[in-house]
Amino acid sequence: MSKQWQWQRSSLFLIFFLGFELATTNSDYACKFASYPFCDTSLPTPTRARSLVSLLTLPEKILLLSNNASSVPRLGIPAYQWWSESLHGLALNGPGVSFNGTVSSATDFPQVILSAASFNRSLWFRTAAAIAREARAMFNVGQAGLTFWAPNINLFRDPRWGRGQETPGEDPMLASAYAVEFVRGLQGLRGIQDVVDDEDDDDDALMVSACCKHFTAYDLDMWRQFARYNFNAVVSQQDLEDTYQPPFRGCIQQGKASCLMCSYNEINGVPACASEELLGLARDKWGFKGYITSDCDAVATVYEYQKYAKSEEDAVADVLKAGMDINCGTFMLRHTESAVEQGKVKEEDLDRALLNLFSVQLRLGLFDGDPIKGQFGKLGPKDVCTPEHKTLALDATRQGIVLLKNDKKFLPLNRDIGATLAVIGPMAATKKLGGGYSDDLVSSVADASKNPVILVLTGGGPLDISFAKKHQEIASILWVGYPGEAGGRALAEIIFGEFNPAGRLPMTWYPEAFTNVPMNDMSMRADPSRGYPGRTYRFYTGSRVYGFGHGLSYSDFSYNFLSAPSKISLSRIIKDGSRKRLLYQAEKEVYGVDYVPVNELQNCNSLSFSVHISVMNLGDLDGSHVIMLFSRGPKVVKGSPETQLVGFSRLHTISNKSTETSILVYPCEHLSFADEQGKRILPLGPHTLSVGNVEHIVSIEIY
Repeated sequence: MSKQWQWQRSSLFLIFFLGFELATTNSDYACKFASYPFCDTSLPTPTRARSLVSLLTLPEKILLLSNNASSVPRLGIPAYQWWSESLHGLALNGPGVSFNGTVSSATDFPQVILSAASFNRSLWFRTAAAIAREARAMFNVGQAGLTFWAPNINLFRDPRWGRGQETPGEDPMLASAYAVEFVRGLQGLRGIQDVVDDEDDDDDALMVSACCKHFTAYDLDMWRQFARYNFNAVVSQQDLEDTYQPPFRGCIQQGKASCLMCSYNEINGVPACASEELLGLARDKWGFKGYITSDCDAVATVYEYQKYAKSEEDAVADVLKAGMDINCGTFMLRHTESAVEQGKVKEEDLDRALLNLFSVQLRLGLFDGDPIKGQFGKLGPKDVCTPEHKTLALDATRQGIVLLKNDKKFLPLNRDIGATLAVIGPMAATKKLGGGYSDDLVSSVADASKNPVILVLTGGGPLDISFAKKHQEIASILWVGYPGEAGGRALAEIIFGEFNPAGRLPMTWYPEAFTNVPMNDMSMRADPSRGYPGRTYRFYTGSRVYGFGHGLSYSDFSYNFLSAPSKISLSRIIKDGSRKRLLYQAEKEVYGVDYVPVNELQNCNSLSFSVHISVMNLGDLDGSHVIMLFSRGPKVVKGSPETQLVGFSRLHTISNKSTETSILVYPCEHLSFADEQGKRILPLGPHTLSVGNVEHIVSIEIY
């Protein structure tokens, strides 16, 4: 270490924080006397749901189509609040959750954007499972519902979107992986067998219900004259297929989410909640089984803001016919009866919606009698904010914190040398790491300091901190996002080397000039003809402050491809008719063959292959490390990605030793993208796989 970075016992180090603001037992339950077929647990769920619908009058049906569903006293059915929130722990921004009772708080895990930075699937699952356990415990004492409107899996495509912090970042593959793990953890029974009677285990049962939101292309709340209530997201079929939709497809097909929330905005002129094409895609093509809710007051916007419907009754008819099941808000309570009277809505439309709603409630056990006698009845206040959950919250924060800069390996500090630290900035004296911003203060402190400065950034999105990145006296920069209840301790452990940082940025950090790009432009691909630089690392062609996947460690690492195929032949899986055409074109070179449409391939999964990688920890500290495998394919059509994430793996490494891992690649999914018509294509020719600065070429051929 040079003299510039050495310190004496009495030296003063400056750490600067920077950010920006932005019961009793549940005795009110159904089926207390089990006198109706829908209370008979021996019957299949669809049979029970149909039985319940058949017993309802039209006025009763209408009163059940709101998030605040009314009771049906004559059938012994209590009121139910569908809207509860749990993005990173149970929260009060949904009326279904209350801390005014036996349970006064719940575990506060780091905000999603920081958890995503861990690139750790098992962590996401365990976090969601802990949230589910606390949700069931609070439900049992009457302080929570069982339907939670999380996760938010919209892509963080623009740094000005304040709610980007709720998402897993900008990459569709990452967002999909997060969605799958979070939903499985929140809904599933695996990992909580200590409170479940194995004999009662039902593959169809739900611990709680998860909801993937906001479907789709939603990420603008307010910008200039555009608001989320009136914004028409003009999206190409190309961008829909390979950017905006994959997280939702994964959430439904692999995660098996039981709820889908349609968004406020229009997509190409049609409100999401009134789009039969969009909602039909989820149910008919992706196999969605669950209920579809509107975002809150989104049905009203179809008429009041978007003017898509000519009347209130038309708006109700539009969303029901599109496939929406329940309205967050009161619009349908007020206008459904008249829509039926005018013949615009049929009672069968209501029955279909109620079947979806009751099916999810039945899977949750809400018509199985006393919940205390059920499979989750052992859970209670003792299961909220447990030591295990607090430890998990700490671990989640540690794993997500990103070391952006560490000149001359200034960090970690040695706590044994007796150095004095000055903690300066808006967040210096608070117990909650929230936000506050002043680059003038940062520069002033750094300029005045005779010793190195550590800059700690809080906040939920990218910042242009080019000045700090270049400043010689700012030795280290850490991004801690919104770290939840354990942020302070996690930060201290990293600063003093008790934990080796391994977080990676899940979003691009753009220069300030990016704010000149219109926020309402939904295009992902760059367009040089109009000076449009594109969005996200997959298509952006401009300069970066920090790139997607950036993140340092206290150790250095080297990589090596141990095994991976060099050639993949499609000849065995090309459909017969397509094979003749493609081979003829290739032989005669009529037009050339640059790619194969994925829908012309059969049994695509048979092409999967493993990439076996070794990583060498070259440092003196053990610690986790995130392996990120990228692909750069031939640019065969307009809009080909610059590069894209194929897979990732977080593994523990030992100082001065190598560790091995494998990443499974599905070419039809991971090496493909959409053409301009929105059809998936698999480029032929060399695909360059890369980890760090090491590359391996896999050639895809039709022979």
